[in-house]
Amino acid sequence: MKLQNKVAIITGSTRGIGRATAKLFAKEGAKVVVVGTKEELGESCVAEIRQDGGEAIFCKTDVTSEASLDALLQASLDAFGRLDILVNNAGVGGTTANMNQITMEEWDTVLATNLTAPFVLCKKVIPLMEEQGGGTIVNIASMASTAAGRGGLAYTAAKHGLLGLTRQMSLDHGRTGIRVNAVLPGPIDTEMIARVLAVPQHPVTMKVKMSPATRPGKPEEVAQAIAFLASEESSFIHGAALAVDGGYTIF
Repeated sequence: MKLQNKVAIITGSTRGIGRATAKLFAKEGAKVVVVGTKEELGESCVAEIRQDGGEAIFCKTDVTSEASLDALLQASLDAFGRLDILVNNAGVGGTTANMNQITMEEWDTVLATNLTAPFVLCKKVIPLMEEQGGGTIVNIASMASTAAGRGGLAYTAAKHGLLGLTRQMSLDHGRTGIRVNAVLPGPIDTEMIARVLAVPQHPVTMKVKMSPATRPGKPEEVAQAIAFLASEESSFIHGAALAVDGGYTIF
């Protein structure tokens, strides 16, 4: 198992890509900290992992609260004694409002969750990993990390920022044993874009049909890429942006 005895925190892991990642990590031998705001969903994820013989705990966390992130780290260390992997997956979408329409409230909410939260958590986690002699961080960015038009103003700005943060942290901390990479999912069949994919004539839906894969991705397919980057199988990969989008962004 590629993640045997590794301890992993996965934010936003009560549903979608995060939940699929938590379950896969556990199957690969990791001890998983499931993180989210919905206690019922979190506990059900933990129950599924334990039913399959894995180890996991749930920690109810508001990633936009520094105090809540401190509690998350403490609970993780109390339960498992160390931290080897951090997956920054928690995120929120935004509207397609332009500069004349977007509100400061929306801007602040999207940036706080999608960019500031990963920054704050990495700032707390990296010193712990360096003391242990190494660790891996996988940031879940987006196809909106590399081009406009694939998210709203705030979402695109936040995801561009997350990719830049990934690369800079990799450069700054790679020599101390910290590998930092990003996964860039394309259209994935989750709640976040279900409404879009349900409209046959929506530009995204039409482009998905024209892409090499001809379909949206599954959360489990993104989870496989995350597990690869979190494991020693990717030991020579630093600062990478791995697109998992069925070819959506190549044209």
